[in-house]
Amino acid sequence: MTGSTSSGTREPLPAHAIEIGSEPLDRPARNSLGGRPFLGSGQAWPECFCGERMALFFQCDIPSDLEPFGGDHLLVFHCRTHSDASDPQVADGRLVPRYWDAPQPSCPRPFWRVLLQRNAVLPVADAEPSVCALPLTLRAFVDTADPYGCGAQGFKVGGTPSWAQGPEHFRCACGADLVYVCQVPESMEFAVHPGQPVQPDGVNVGTYLLFLGNEVYFLACPDHCDPAAVWPVNQN
Repeated sequence: MTGSTSSGTREPLPAHAIEIGSEPLDRPARNSLGGRPFLGSGQAWPECFCGERMALFFQCDIPSDLEPFGGDHLLVFHCRTHSDASDPQVADGRLVPRYWDAPQPSCPRPFWRVLLQRNAVLPVADAEPSVCALPLTLRAFVDTADPYGCGAQGFKVGGTPSWAQGPEHFRCACGADLVYVCQVPESMEFAVHPGQPVQPDGVNVGTYLLFLGNEVYFLACPDHCDPAAVWPVNQN
């Protein structure tokens, strides 16, 4: 989603800041931390390789002005027990087939599942039991990249990644170049309900982290070859 003019100046791009509300959700909401995930018909709640159901950290509808993903529904699941930085598995210049299920150095399969899809119409019956359900609001802004090609920091969809360690680019197993869609800031903590297990390698009791608290940039297949064709780049 980054663009530039013929002179090399980077054009500002549409983006939406993701703002977290303070009132707990007591009903299904498509834009939420925790809550009831909106999954496709017959789609199961993702499970980690350890057999535990992954926690829904957040979900949101991608606004229509953010092509090629406008109208998609993004869901980010992550195991509350297993966590590490993501490690891309690449062969012949592409991410390996079904890279969303490919082994990680410390795990036989990924401990996360990110879905980006257009057929997520209805919420499932069960609510996420660990992460506190809070509403999300998307606020439009124009993301102007700095001279190094980095966009605004923060929790956002669209615009340009803020790249803590420089841009990373990947090609999907299907051949399409992955496109940036969403960013989670470094050390962002997600509040959990009292009595939940403490997250190993976490920072504070009562909160969970994504990918050890690294800044996360989600890159997705613009051809929508699979709902799970999303790669989480981790930097700090």
